[in-house]
Amino acid sequence: MLIIGELINTSRKAIREAVEARNAAYIQEVAKQQEAAGANYLDVNCGTMVGQEIECMEWLVNTIQEVTDMPLCIDSPDENALKAGLMLAKTTNGKRMINSTTAEEKRYQAVIPLVKEFNAKIVALCIEDAGMPETAEDRLRIASKLVDDMEKEGIQQDDIYLDPLIKPLSTNDKYGKSVLDAIYAIKQKYPAVHLTCGLSNISYGFPNRAVLNRLFVVQTMTVGMDGYILNPTDKAMMGVVYAGQALLGNDRFCKNYLKAHRKGLYE
Repeated sequence: MLIIGELINTSRKAIREAVEARNAAYIQEVAKQQEAAGANYLDVNCGTMVGQEIECMEWLVNTIQEVTDMPLCIDSPDENALKAGLMLAKTTNGKRMINSTTAEEKRYQAVIPLVKEFNAKIVALCIEDAGMPETAEDRLRIASKLVDDMEKEGIQQDDIYLDPLIKPLSTNDKYGKSVLDAIYAIKQKYPAVHLTCGLSNISYGFPNRAVLNRLFVVQTMTVGMDGYILNPTDKAMMGVVYAGQALLGNDRFCKNYLKAHRKGLYE
């Protein structure tokens, strides 16, 4: 189970203000909190800093790496900002990760050379030039193209993290089921490929979002999801992840579940 900590993102007001003020202490504290909470990677996203993104990306990567050796997930819609972050990101404790590419021709051709140059893991969203997927069949078709094309480029399945693209249940009551069906089908076809997602999209527009999010974690995990982009300092959510992994037999001797209990995640 790979947890990508999502909190260092300038779309969040406090992070943007810290980046603008070059408040290194605040950014470093957020990084350390996510590491302590169980994140495996730290997402670094300053895509809202239009006209300053490369400079901000370089500052963020250097600032974070002053206090942690955690591997970074460099996240940007701009391939130049991706490269700037990748050039500085260390590989002390794991490969760099890129977030993200899609099956859209322009984006794919811009990002894949960076995956190869930096020998990075890659998050690949199930989006194509024709648009976003509606059904499980759409997701499987796009995922198949992505995996097959990346394998031809020499990228190993173990370095691919497909995002089936979760859409709000509030806009279509079948969107949850279509994602579950897609995850299962993708894992059946490509068992070595990983899956990850920004899971909270499922509950957008609804009350009691936390309940829907936690239940959807369990459901997606059961059909093969093995990565999430989330807030690792959310104790309740992380508790669900650890408990789910234990119940699925993916936690040897239930060590992580017991560790989570001792850390107070279930209080």
